[in-house]
Amino acid sequence: MTVEQIETFLAKETIPQGKIIRFELKKRDPVRGIIVQGRDYQELKAKNFWRIVTQKNLPAYQKSNDINPARIFAGSDFAKLSLVTNKPEE
Repeated sequence: MTVEQIETFLAKETIPQGKIIRFELKKRDPVRGIIVQGRDYQELKAKNFWRIVTQKNLPAYQKSNDINPARIFAGSDFAKLSLVTNKPEE
């Protein structure tokens, strides 16, 4: 997906607090998580890279707001984005 397609999804979908996004990838299994905006968000976005905290690491991120458990994904690897309807496990 392109930066514009991802931004359109993020702008169109009102993502409530705590809602998880499902990132379907072209060559790997889907990933669930949230996009976080660190200091380098604009720089990464310009290159179509996105910092994602996966659902597994979400409780630790929510406690500390530390972006270290986040992973960087290339937007070009995304096939589809969608909101997960159920709440993340805590």
